[in-house]
Amino acid sequence: MSTVASPAAGLKVGIVSLGCAKNLVDSEIIAGHLREAGLFLTPDPNAADVMIVNTCSFIDAAKEESIAAILESNRNRGMSRRHERQKLIVAGCMAQRFAKELPESLPEVDAFIGLDQLTGIVPIIEGLLEREAQAAPQNFVTPQPRFIPDFDTPRFRLTPAHTAYLKIAEGCNHPCSFCIIPQMRGRHRSRTIDSIVREARNLVAEGVREINLISQDTTYFGMDRWEEKAGPRARVDSSRGDSLTLLLRELNAIKGDFWIRLLYTHPAHWSDELIATIAASPKVARYVDMPLQHIADPMLDAMRRETSAQHIRDLVARIRAGIPGIALRTTFIVGFPGETEEDFETLLKFIEETRFERLGVFKYSQEEGTRAAKRDGHLSARVKQARWKRAMAAQQRIVLAQTAAAVGRDIRVLVEQPGVGRSESDAPDVDARVYVPAHLPVGQFVALKVTGARDYDLVAA
Repeated sequence: MSTVASPAAGLKVGIVSLGCAKNLVDSEIIAGHLREAGLFLTPDPNAADVMIVNTCSFIDAAKEESIAAILESNRNRGMSRRHERQKLIVAGCMAQRFAKELPESLPEVDAFIGLDQLTGIVPIIEGLLEREAQAAPQNFVTPQPRFIPDFDTPRFRLTPAHTAYLKIAEGCNHPCSFCIIPQMRGRHRSRTIDSIVREARNLVAEGVREINLISQDTTYFGMDRWEEKAGPRARVDSSRGDSLTLLLRELNAIKGDFWIRLLYTHPAHWSDELIATIAASPKVARYVDMPLQHIADPMLDAMRRETSAQHIRDLVARIRAGIPGIALRTTFIVGFPGETEEDFETLLKFIEETRFERLGVFKYSQEEGTRAAKRDGHLSARVKQARWKRAMAAQQRIVLAQTAAAVGRDIRVLVEQPGVGRSESDAPDVDARVYVPAHLPVGQFVALKVTGARDYDLVAA
């Protein structure tokens, strides 16, 4: 803990955190450093001396939401004389991605910071306090970020007390043609197993009942440190060095009653060793998040996904055979440039045949700076919307049948709030709910029986 009082101590700071769970962890790191220096967090922007907007920039909709949040924060500080000197800081992926353009296009902002500045937020605020109110924006963003958190990185969790995200790596090495993340987040860089296990032990000791492992590519964990370079199609293999399997075994050995949930796995890296490890680890939730993006080979090639349709079909079959009771979550992109009606029908048939327990569909977004943005054959918004609706309708029919079939089964539920919980098959924020008796203790596991279904959600008592 810091022993030197910050000149900014006592100030109130508001944080707007947008985007994915990985961005939320970044916001928690910012919050942890603020609290360590004696600053206070406030949910009221009108009470804040400093506002921090942690932005997302993955697709156009996320950029629009981020810009709207920045402009709203600026309008709020101009509504009363008390906040004329309120400072506005823009952080996160949009600041990292558009570091050169934003200071000129958003002169209202006092400072822009990227991933490498998360732990330096307090000195940046101290510097802003000494500047004139109308000074030009300061740009602290450095290209190709290198930061990764450690077990002792100051952090103030913004999730409910019983659930936490644990970032095991940062960055990504994959060349997916639709994705801008490697340009924003840098190359893949893993934490050490010891660092992650120490943080996990602390979380369990604090009462956390669900640890969600996250990174841009969770299955690539440790491979960046292998002596023999691991290519983009390398499989999880503990004989070559640190790997996700070794990490899961260590986490599973931690004493306590909790779930370990795997998010953001890439199909190229799955191995029989990983499947067997999950099956043999009772604390690893029978839930896998594995974005597949498409199944038609022409689309997989165009997306540069480093997998084939046959690889994906075989992998899904092996996971389901090797991990009884597994719930598979995936996402697909429709309307990618050049996607033919035949490609889409192949995808639709795959969805209907495979019957994923959890599934999301995105309409392709043309992102500046990506290979896909320069491709020929971009489809109209109307075509993308129509294909999205057909894919989601197919999944809805599947889920309604699955929830109806669940009635009468025993189920273990983590109670999220009075009357609402989640099953092992449901990740926070993105999946379904389980409605439970209101008197059940929040933050605890309970054993119940499914008594009914409400569309995507279950009812249990």
